Amino acid sequence: MKDLPLIDTALKTELSALYRAEDRHYHNLTHIEAMLALAGDYRGLLGDPEAVEAAIWFHDAIYDSKAKDNEARSAALAEKKLAGRTDAGRLGRISAMILATATHQLPRFDDATATRDAGLFLDMDLSILGAAPGAFDAYERAVRREYGWVEEPMWRAGRGAVLKDFLARPHIFHTEDFRQRFEPQARLNMARSLETLQKPS
Repeated sequence: MKDLPLIDTALKTELSALYRAEDRHYHNLTHIEAMLALAGDYRGLLGDPEAVEAAIWFHDAIYDSKAKDNEARSAALAEKKLAGRTDAGRLGRISAMILATATHQLPRFDDATATRDAGLFLDMDLSILGAAPGAFDAYERAVRREYGWVEEPMWRAGRGAVLKDFLARPHIFHTEDFRQRFEPQARLNMARSLETLQKPS
């Protein structure tokens, strides 16, 4: 069972098609490729790199900006597509990592290695927050396009609440490696974005 790759070429092709949907301006294949590149950078720290790679591929597979259950549906898709490729415990960890992207709180695992993998995975997902200002601004514009149906006052209030929640946390990133690399810039980017959102339009 372990000999089967979790994510093979056929599955990558199938998932890539989902990420190429026209209404995806940020949650697309570029986002997945950026996370996979980070997973490569930090591979030496990962206990189960293949499971993290699977979580990356599936975590935004279902993405509808009007829905509230994207993470649950993406996790269910992972469980369905990966059934028979690995054991139930490992599949459960992959599913838990995907579900955790709803709140970006660490899932509770008994295993310290699994917890560390989940922290690194969630940090990879949020690394855009600590990107250079130009890249961060492009990300903000892309997310706004995904929520194009939301009227501006509602958008400002909703997005502002999300940014405030992250800024109020003691740490945005779970792992020391990502805190050192991305946290200072992430706080600057989000504070600047929040200030813009709070200006009268």
